[in-house]
Amino acid sequence: MSENKLRIYPDPVLREANEEISLFDEAFRSFVEEMKALMYAYDGLGLAAPQIGVNRSVAVVAYEGREYVLVNPRITAASGSQSDEEGCLSFPGLFEKVLRPETITVEALDEKGGRQVIEAKGLLARAFAHEIDHLNGVLLIDHLTPLRRTFAKKKFRRLQEA
Repeated sequence: MSENKLRIYPDPVLREANEEISLFDEAFRSFVEEMKALMYAYDGLGLAAPQIGVNRSVAVVAYEGREYVLVNPRITAASGSQSDEEGCLSFPGLFEKVLRPETITVEALDEKGGRQVIEAKGLLARAFAHEIDHLNGVLLIDHLTPLRRTFAKKKFRRLQEA
């Protein structure tokens, strides 16, 4: 594996703009495999490239035995709502209740550049929305009310100090 390591809040790379992918060569596919390995190593459900310090528009998700690669993804439809606790590898130990759509449709490319349209529900929709947020510089705490965000940041600092 390369020197890529998990970036923890408030690392500024988590807020930076991400470059769209246009070259789907062997080096890119190797990078995607590395992302998957890191996601599993950190026991995550998903991982976005900015979380390992790479500002490129790619995320991986593993759910119910299937691996998803989302390149240049965008949510094209959303319906319903679900509110549940959500964690984030960039906020280890912090879990907060977040409102997300129950169902989403995502248009993305795969690791070979092929177009894919995926309809996701429940936890998979939550995971896709979470990782796509990362690609747009939006973090878990951004979904909280200002007061709840303040408490979450304090709680996270205490977790980091412990």
